[in-house]
Amino acid sequence: MPDRIRVAVIYGGRSSEHGISVVSAGSVLSALDPARYEVVPIGIARSGQWLLTEAHAGALQIEGRTLPEVTDGTAVVLAADATSSQLVSAEPGSVATALGSVDVVFPVLHGRYGEDGTIQGLLELSGVPYVGPGVLASAAGMDKEFTKILLRAAGMDVGEYVVARRGRPFAPIDAHGLGLPVFVKPARAGSSVGITRVTDWADLSAALEVAFEHDDKALIEAAVVGREVECGVLENVDGLPEASLPAEIRLKPGHDWYDFEAKYLDDASEYDIPPALPDATVAAIRDAACRAFAALDCVGLARVDFFVVEDRVIVNEINTMPGFTPISMYPKMWAATGVDYPTLVDRLIQVALRRA
Repeated sequence: MPDRIRVAVIYGGRSSEHGISVVSAGSVLSALDPARYEVVPIGIARSGQWLLTEAHAGALQIEGRTLPEVTDGTAVVLAADATSSQLVSAEPGSVATALGSVDVVFPVLHGRYGEDGTIQGLLELSGVPYVGPGVLASAAGMDKEFTKILLRAAGMDVGEYVVARRGRPFAPIDAHGLGLPVFVKPARAGSSVGITRVTDWADLSAALEVAFEHDDKALIEAAVVGREVECGVLENVDGLPEASLPAEIRLKPGHDWYDFEAKYLDDASEYDIPPALPDATVAAIRDAACRAFAALDCVGLARVDFFVVEDRVIVNEINTMPGFTPISMYPKMWAATGVDYPTLVDRLIQVALRRA
């Protein structure tokens, strides 16, 4: 099938979200039409080594409470040469061999070294089209401090917060104005990794140390008592952002907040698409999602997370490569809006190719 598009699906990575990325990739691989796409699965091990794998969707799943890992494959590199777009074997002790070019990359990577502009920069140097926002939008969307700065500059409602940096003076009293509880989180991480809910100021220092295990910058955010709502944004054929029907996340009894276990391991959440909110509020959420997408100069896709408090729509954060796992809200929201999973993946690839 010589007319097939050769798409490299890159997954895994060095971040704390490695396992979730692998699961997301399994779903993407299963959605790609083999009559249309020749898939080149590239796993990035936790060490950072790139491996040409023989992955198939069935192997990239959560087993019990164990997340899958990238461990085996043929070592490869992507040449930073905009004239070739070549994958090159890099097995120790062997002669480097060109493995052919790729037409487009789907970087199903979450967190640092994947969703933060770093791999996007490499792909720009390599001259390979890729799915998702570019360097600036990815970096700004990954860094929660700068997300809030840009959104506020665009006139959007964001929660109150203070920033702490490892190794720099920080007076806990600076955070007291936020009230309790607060959430302490790494500035550049996702999937609720490294986040602590603090209900006593005596626990703040310990919570910061947990966050600093994942990043040298942390945010201390005021808790917002409201409804948690997410909304997907997808670039249309005219290059304009469209918003999905939003989803409201509701926790089952036994979980105080939407942490990593609640999201992925404990089946602890329920959702409503669309949420039981007034039509005007749903419209405001969808409009705010597109405005946030534009404020960070995103392209392709993003998921925007909100707190809704009466008639206030407060932006919590933006994800430039949201989860694509079987339970992830981004594909679920688009399915409810009329774009099924295979169509969604196909559209993202076509947008990337058109943009190139």
